[in-house]
Amino acid sequence: MDAITNSYGWGMYPSSALGEFLRSRRGRLTPEDVGLPPGVRHRRVAGLRREELAPLAGVSVGYYTRLEQGQGPHVSAEVLDAIARVLRLDDDERAHLHRLARAAARPPEPARPEVLRPGIKRTVESFTDVPAWAVGRRADVLAWNRPAHALFTAHLPFDAPERWPRPNFARLDFLDDRYRDAYVDWESKARDDIAYLRGSMSRFPGDEELRELVEELSAGSAEFRAMWAEHPVSNCASISRGYRHPELGVITLTAELLRTPDDEGQGVVIFHPDPAAEPLLRRL
Repeated sequence: MDAITNSYGWGMYPSSALGEFLRSRRGRLTPEDVGLPPGVRHRRVAGLRREELAPLAGVSVGYYTRLEQGQGPHVSAEVLDAIARVLRLDDDERAHLHRLARAAARPPEPARPEVLRPGIKRTVESFTDVPAWAVGRRADVLAWNRPAHALFTAHLPFDAPERWPRPNFARLDFLDDRYRDAYVDWESKARDDIAYLRGSMSRFPGDEELRELVEELSAGSAEFRAMWAEHPVSNCASISRGYRHPELGVITLTAELLRTPDDEGQGVVIFHPDPAAEPLLRRL
């Protein structure tokens, strides 16, 4: 098992991913955060200790320790909710915790090949005034319309989503220096990329190509490695972000991610401009 796999939770995934997530959230808290005395001034480990968290969640220290180590039994939804409450998880993080626990309770099934439905492609192409694209579970762009191509990836052929490898927004953001200046806040965009991949990881633990993408990004970017270890989590449903365009200047767009019930991890992203950016976007 290589160093990257060991470090980023894929070697014994999904049980190691569950433990990694719990440790990352436990490390954010202090005893004072959960109503405990501050304790000793110099703690060997940052964050809340297992011995402090377990009683607050109503479980034994041994049980919680086994859970973090991926050796515990099937954990109930009630226990997960109690742990989430102590760790002060938001709704997205709570849902992520439940998915990781379900994945850890059974061997992961191989992911099916990702195929874009023709109807989704036609939906993307039907948007002519605003950028839109279809995105897959591995952050591949499966289809885009003319405005999206002109705004974000004009340096690539228009039919690039139909070629292999497809454009991948996580790969572009972390490994292509041109995208450093494409965002007003690149770091925020990069964390959202990782949150998207983390969400896919918990939903599709048997996706070998997703694992390979994470290993590639981990090997090629120290920033990816550092952010991945923080375990950012978000459903990425609605995000407003500033973009820099060489001709249009800075424009603000809100990206809405729409998923279908049988999405297999796919979704359609529609980028809506703020009122000030509408005239600029029409110039595309």
